[in-house]
Amino acid sequence: MTHPALRRALLCALLLTGSGLSQEIPPSPRPAAPAPLPSSSLRGLWIDAFGPGLKTRAQAQRTVDDAVRMGVNTLFVQAVRRGDCLCLKSTYPPVTDPDLEKNFDPLAVMVKLGHARGLRVIAWVSVTGAFNTNAPNTDPRHVFRTHGPDAGAQSWMARRPDGTWQEGRDGWLDVGLPAVQDYVTQGMVSLVRNYAVDGVQLDRIRYPDGDVWGYDPRVLTRYRAETGATGTPAVDDPAWADWKRQQVTNLVRRVALEVKAVRSSAWISAATITYLEPPRAGDLVSFRRTRTYWDVLQDWPTWMNEGLLDLNVLMNYKRDTIESQGAWFDGWNTFAQSMSARPDGERARVAAGSAMYLNAPEVTAAQAQRAVAAGLGWVGYSYRTPTAAVYGERETGAQGLETVRRVLTAPGAALAVPAPWTDAPPTVRGVLGRVTGTPVPGGRSVEAWQDGRMVARTLTDGNGYYGFATLPAGPVEVRVSGQRWADRVPVRGVVRLPDLLLRNAATGSASP
Repeated sequence: MTHPALRRALLCALLLTGSGLSQEIPPSPRPAAPAPLPSSSLRGLWIDAFGPGLKTRAQAQRTVDDAVRMGVNTLFVQAVRRGDCLCLKSTYPPVTDPDLEKNFDPLAVMVKLGHARGLRVIAWVSVTGAFNTNAPNTDPRHVFRTHGPDAGAQSWMARRPDGTWQEGRDGWLDVGLPAVQDYVTQGMVSLVRNYAVDGVQLDRIRYPDGDVWGYDPRVLTRYRAETGATGTPAVDDPAWADWKRQQVTNLVRRVALEVKAVRSSAWISAATITYLEPPRAGDLVSFRRTRTYWDVLQDWPTWMNEGLLDLNVLMNYKRDTIESQGAWFDGWNTFAQSMSARPDGERARVAAGSAMYLNAPEVTAAQAQRAVAAGLGWVGYSYRTPTAAVYGERETGAQGLETVRRVLTAPGAALAVPAPWTDAPPTVRGVLGRVTGTPVPGGRSVEAWQDGRMVARTLTDGNGYYGFATLPAGPVEVRVSGQRWADRVPVRGVVRLPDLLLRNAATGSASP
């Protein structure tokens, strides 16, 4: 580790100002030709924490046994429910649930049992979930107790213009608060440091439905400081929506790069929104008219393109028996595949998530087969509610699992021939850094230059963090607010740069 004084000396030596270089930004190099669409062998199940399945050692063993019989090869195990963990070794407090076996670490046991049977285990995290009236956490360290709606200036709750925070029975964290960005990132990293999970999955990585959120006074202050806007933005102000959407993307970037800096082989996944009609394949304009983009403020095509997502698992929850929804299921799959190319020539992976709980087993099997035939992975939601009849309490979970197992493993069906998922995530070659020394660290343009060309550009988050994930290996120069830092991009993984002290800095172009 470099001594802080030496780091400062190196920074001073490398900091270039007044160099006389042209203000004109040269064109970026032509992106590499994308790889052919890969065919994925991922076959998975979401294992949620809201009923039996993860609460005792016996349940964990049964869950793994059932998954193996069904022919899946990956378990998306709910680790973080609403600011609490089904684990004992993370920055989150444990779940408080009377049905949870004493001294039992569900995540550790599921990793051990799953790996012993050849299954991959992804830690599934509800990123912005903080509270539910039906299942409040009683631990005094829980985020709702320390940063809930009554915590005054320490509250982290997403709020409407009138200050209300509850959405149905739930409360959500606001990703526009820098403290929330730190909290989420530290939690995700703690899971990868302490458990041999094969990756992490970001769920609820968005704002709540309704497009009326983000009105915490500190979020509004940040918005005004970073953009120069005045007053309180209207709920339909497109600049306000763009800024909030950027905060979601910033959090995905920070989590991805921090996790990859710990373990480059970990899969970074997200469970993404696919509301209503799909966009046309390859058409970002039509995507930006969807509720995914303008309502809940997810820009997952950008996450894939910038290398922030290794695996996009679409929550493609459609009923084939309802007019048009079967076509919607296929259309969202096709659009996601069309968005998977990265500028370095690699591709993000895509899996279709089916709503088993909304459909008869035959529909689930048909959706899985169409996804697999298109070269996608497939993930079913969920193990606890495998059929509409189970969800509607018309049959037991065991009955539903057996019925859906039979149709999914029938000759010619998607899970007929069990196979492991052995793919490695697309290579990440990136840098992660932070700007300091300014009261407005967020919203600053940061550029990466290689061989005399700008090869990537991004924005700092509310804590001043920035980063890139798909750079060519070799020398790189980071430019921000007229200042620079030189370093090298690794062949694989993420290098963490020293903090860059901004002097007399103002928001705007990063070109010196």
